[in-house]
Amino acid sequence: MGQDLPVTGYALLGLLTFGDELTGYELKQRADITMRFYWVSPAMSQIYSELARLSDRGLVAAVADDSGTSRYRITDEGREVVREWMTETPAGFPVLKHPVALRLLMGHLTDAATTRAMLERYVEELAAARRDLAEVRAGLVGRDEPGQNFHHPSLVADWGLAYFDSEARIARRTLRRMSADGP
Repeated sequence: MGQDLPVTGYALLGLLTFGDELTGYELKQRADITMRFYWVSPAMSQIYSELARLSDRGLVAAVADDSGTSRYRITDEGREVVREWMTETPAGFPVLKHPVALRLLMGHLTDAATTRAMLERYVEELAAARRDLAEVRAGLVGRDEPGQNFHHPSLVADWGLAYFDSEARIARRTLRRMSADGP
């Protein structure tokens, strides 16, 4: 039925499944707050072009508020398309595009101190991202029980927290291995 949408289209439909109507700007904010931890948050222009596509297909409905601003809500057909996508297409294996690992691969092109500094910065960035995600997760508490709207987002937040912890362990272990290798 709707399997010809880009993943961003499905992501935006999914962000509209929590029962509210959002402007394109509010949808961008929701994407930035949530998706940035595990997926690329789409640009504003991409959000508006996807909303136009989704609207043309009857998957979202635009409703003008008192100020004339369009607010979007998912339609029953849009909800069905997301369900279909979730149940009938494989999730796929994630492609790891890891700039730190890429730079580590080429660490022989620079001195060890530079590579160590890069890894140390990465550990700091992970800690900052983890703090940000922990705030998001804390905001879901009380609305995260099974059957509640934010149960699955809380599972994703918990996954993200564990991911950041794992990445930090890997980076620290790599730093220890580099120190054992010498200068």
